[in-house]
Amino acid sequence: MFDDLKSAAAWFAHWLDHDALPLWWRAGADRAGGGYYDALSLDGAPLDQLPRRARVQARQAFVYATLGPAGWDGPWRDAAWQGLDALAAHHRRDDGLYACLAGPDGEIIDPAAPLYEQAFVLLALAAGHAAGLGEGRLATEALRLREALDAYRHPAGGFRELGEQPFQANAQMHLLEAVLLWDETGEAGWGALADELAGLCLDRFIDPDGGFLREFFDADWAARAGDNGRLVEPGHQFEWAWLLDRWGARRGDARAMSAARRLYAAGLRGVDAGRGVAVNALWDDLSVREAEARLWPQTEHLRSALVIGDEAQALVAARGLARYLQTPVQGVWRDKLKADGSFVEEPAPASSLYHIVGACMALRQAVSP
Repeated sequence: MFDDLKSAAAWFAHWLDHDALPLWWRAGADRAGGGYYDALSLDGAPLDQLPRRARVQARQAFVYATLGPAGWDGPWRDAAWQGLDALAAHHRRDDGLYACLAGPDGEIIDPAAPLYEQAFVLLALAAGHAAGLGEGRLATEALRLREALDAYRHPAGGFRELGEQPFQANAQMHLLEAVLLWDETGEAGWGALADELAGLCLDRFIDPDGGFLREFFDADWAARAGDNGRLVEPGHQFEWAWLLDRWGARRGDARAMSAARRLYAAGLRGVDAGRGVAVNALWDDLSVREAEARLWPQTEHLRSALVIGDEAQALVAARGLARYLQTPVQGVWRDKLKADGSFVEEPAPASSLYHIVGACMALRQAVSP
């Protein structure tokens, strides 16, 4: 499909600006009830009876608040506020945290506030603030949320997650992403938390011998025994590589830059050459554990390859990702590629747009003069 990264960037830019962003604003926004639908069908129709996840409201707000200032000429301010207002009206709890799930009528149906969801609320608030929205109110709300997260603090560093797996890397990763964006806006008080989370990854999450990142830990941040402790996700190797490279460049930290490259190399072990895609999961000997390939690891494969400067792999990743975007109506996507090379036929989850935008922005920056 693409002969070089420049042609790939042009294709993705057209798909994003002319197909995806208008569609998800036109069909993906709930004009009557507020916020965004959780999914669209492959022909672009909203699934309006699905519950609404806080992460979707936050991710869609982030998308439009990021791409408006980057050049999208649609109603990005309205689109960003559509998500931000829904978070405030339908998900915010009295204690400053955000409930994970609301019904189509806006009533909270699951009041639990996982760390994962809070990370994306912080990310949306940061993007809105950076775009000049809210006249400082978003920064105030972010500080309130950061203080509320003290309830999740863990004595060994980092934060606990809700549920049966309280010590995991994934939520810390997205929290670092949000905190880095806040630090980059120039707001005071975020840098120390970014340093703590990056240090936790370098000291605890990454296997010192293999250079790959594990997912689940005990209360001392040591790798868990059993199958959960052996899980290695290629998509998260790529995602952490991008984050550590970003943090390391900002701090001048050579250790982080080196770790990012080892993580990237581990992620490449999960790229299936036959299908040209990154699989969902490996074992800790880096053999394939789950051959299905979701959309989001392809976006992180592309973004990290661009950050590392591996143009050949970036082109592989761009071609792989584009396969997921070939749908009856342009602007939606397929989410799961099976081991036999066929896609699962199911609606397009709104939460994926955030991942696609990250890859598209990196591609745009890579080919810019």
